Amino acid sequence: MRLLELAEQNRKEANKLLNPKTKSALGQFMSPAPICLFMASLFDSLKSDVKLLDPGSGVGSLSAAFIDRALSLGVKRMEVDLYEIEDVMLPFLDKTLKYCADNFGKNFSYNINKKDYIIEASLLIGNIFNRDEVASYSHVIMNPPYKKILSSSPHRTSMSNAGIETVNLYSGFVALALKQLKPEGELVAIIPRSFCNGPYYQPFREQLLSETAIKHIHIFDSRNTVFGEDEVLQENIIIHCVKGVPQGEVTITSSPTADFHLDDETGQITATDMTQRKVSIDKIVNPADKQKFIHIAASPREQDIIERLSPFTSTLDDLKIQVSTGPVVSFRLKEDLRENLDSESVPLLFPQHLNGKVQWPLAGKKPNAIRVSESSRPWLWNNKGYFLIIKRFSSKEEKRRIVATLYDSSLPGELIGFENKTNVFHIRKTGMDADLARGLYIYLNCTLLDKYYRQFGGHTQINASDLRSIHYPSLEILRKMGNELDDEVLSQNQIDEIINRELDMMTEGKATDPLKAQEKIEQSLHILRLLGMPRAQLNERSALTLLALLDLHPDGEWSKIQRPMLGVTPIMDWCRDVYGKEYAPNTRETFRRQTLHQFCDGGIALYNPDEPGRPVNSPKACYQIAAELHTVLLKYGTSEWETSLKEHMGNISTLVEQYTMARKMEMIPLKLNDGTDLTLSPGAHSQLIKDIIVEFGPRFAPDAEVIYIGDTGAKEDYFRKERLAELGVTVNRKGKLPDVVLYWEERNWLLLIESVTSHGPVDSKRHGELAKLFANAKPGLVYVTAFPDRKLMAKYLIELSWETEVWVADAPTHMIHLNGDRFLGPHS
Repeated sequence: MRLLELAEQNRKEANKLLNPKTKSALGQFMSPAPICLFMASLFDSLKSDVKLLDPGSGVGSLSAAFIDRALSLGVKRMEVDLYEIEDVMLPFLDKTLKYCADNFGKNFSYNINKKDYIIEASLLIGNIFNRDEVASYSHVIMNPPYKKILSSSPHRTSMSNAGIETVNLYSGFVALALKQLKPEGELVAIIPRSFCNGPYYQPFREQLLSETAIKHIHIFDSRNTVFGEDEVLQENIIIHCVKGVPQGEVTITSSPTADFHLDDETGQITATDMTQRKVSIDKIVNPADKQKFIHIAASPREQDIIERLSPFTSTLDDLKIQVSTGPVVSFRLKEDLRENLDSESVPLLFPQHLNGKVQWPLAGKKPNAIRVSESSRPWLWNNKGYFLIIKRFSSKEEKRRIVATLYDSSLPGELIGFENKTNVFHIRKTGMDADLARGLYIYLNCTLLDKYYRQFGGHTQINASDLRSIHYPSLEILRKMGNELDDEVLSQNQIDEIINRELDMMTEGKATDPLKAQEKIEQSLHILRLLGMPRAQLNERSALTLLALLDLHPDGEWSKIQRPMLGVTPIMDWCRDVYGKEYAPNTRETFRRQTLHQFCDGGIALYNPDEPGRPVNSPKACYQIAAELHTVLLKYGTSEWETSLKEHMGNISTLVEQYTMARKMEMIPLKLNDGTDLTLSPGAHSQLIKDIIVEFGPRFAPDAEVIYIGDTGAKEDYFRKERLAELGVTVNRKGKLPDVVLYWEERNWLLLIESVTSHGPVDSKRHGELAKLFANAKPGLVYVTAFPDRKLMAKYLIELSWETEVWVADAPTHMIHLNGDRFLGPHS
């Protein structure tokens, strides 16, 4: 990662020099180091010879991450082509690549092209005489610029000459790069999600699906995750494709944030709360869909939403209904706009007039009317019948993206104006009948449709083309639902119940209702909020953990909740099996440290209630809902709930103190030579750590400094990081360190001691890891394995590395020396 770290420094320096206006206009948002790290990790095949393309390379962060990985996998030869046109970036890019060349060695070459990649690649691909030279790259990694391109622009013309039709620079970059990939070549790109739907990106989707196999898609739960420091609100995905190979299963991962990092246990790149699943391609692209929309369902629960809506198969053409963008473009008809209605004007509806129902007129800056003139008349419609109006602009963060307002033509006048920032459902520019419109109103406002749309709607606006692509209930069902509505204002629950009733009738009740799962998750979050959980715990992970500890299924009842004792892995398995949320295995620590710890601290759950003295690292460690809270939660949703909760919250501080006191009684006290008082977590592992400090240290390294104690209780870690740095060792992650590190100044030795109760000793593998980690240490290194007794030592004896020492706590005055020429000391 050292190359990436240098590139990250260059990125931050270059970012300060970029003109913010130019950066935004050109879509110059450089990839932060965690994103680069993850993208580089997605490549499957890195053989001895690599030719890499990095178009729009910025300061070279993506290339640096790729080269870091290539070096770690033993790639022998590499050639890199980079394209960058921004003068500010070029010195930093050259600096990054020179550093990469110095680290890689003589079999590395690079070429920085200060050229427009779209123009250059289009010329190469469009020239029939160069066809043999086109597919020359084995790998492509990219973060292309995001910018719409006009049909008259040089970029559009160049790409058309190369046989590529697309509407944005980012899709142009990917389309051209795919042409330049060799068969079986790999591409990893971070791009907006907007290409997944809509007619404008259909040629690009068809190229992607016909020329490559999609291997991996990563999505982010928030729009401001990826380029947050640049204040960019953009739904991005990371996609990994392989050219010219059969399409197999697709891995879909998701994460709330972009905090990608190397997991010490697995050696894999992960992020907080990362989920994962594998699906067949037909779950992503419906084979019958001529437009090839790409649906990315991060969990089986999201897949259930697609399946749940599948009985509705009618198109708007079938229904003989049209949807259009509001035709009145206000700045073009500025002379005709009126603040108030007069004899020459008719009502004009802006998005501001839509709030569940039409609220007109409104006082404020926006007009309420438009004069009927020769210029405006062609854009005005008949004010007759019922229309459905949807705001075009809505963000992912809004509670619902699709919100339809019913307009019954009750405003005065024969004509009506709909402003351009709306979408309007109509029949040949006139309203429809009441039953049909009301049924459509119910469907467009149902939660299922909103959840479905979010899986492919990557724009910050809802286009009329998106609404045309959706399937609808039949005319018969729409009118049936509408006939029940009358003028009643329905709640969200009532709307969803009507839709679910119709779907249950069509599927004979056999289909899964994904909304029940969502409802339980939202109820769980509501409870955690009432219980005073911090904001960091108010997320789906914590909500599912609470449901797991209550064994509450989507169709279960709060009055029948249980109190199972579950460990971290069984909780994660339960989330997958019952709620379809499969977290990556290396997120166990996130569950433990960022949910379950706080549950215990807040009196929600008990830790090891069956055996409080159980070691933290025991595979039998478990959690259980506190009995007092369980009694209260049984009443959730009843008339007794609020009273019971209030009484419980009045007692909770007392309960937490009781739980804390009980745990403290099990803690192991430890006093260091410098007078520091520590308490270690209960269990044999921590007891052995105490024995190492109190018994081993004074006997075999008298007056040694304690540099590090890794208690498995996490909160009691003792780490003199600065002192270790003075001794030549810089460690960013404590998980790499042995259980105890002592520095014996008299001999200038660092003693690296592993405490063995349930994990392994200093074997050959661990010896190599520690030797690498402490390679720059100024003192000599002594490797020690400590056991509580000789019986356990016998179990591991065959695994112990040569040139190490063994100490057994039940015979503290003796040492076992494995070979070498000295009793105790560093071995070169």
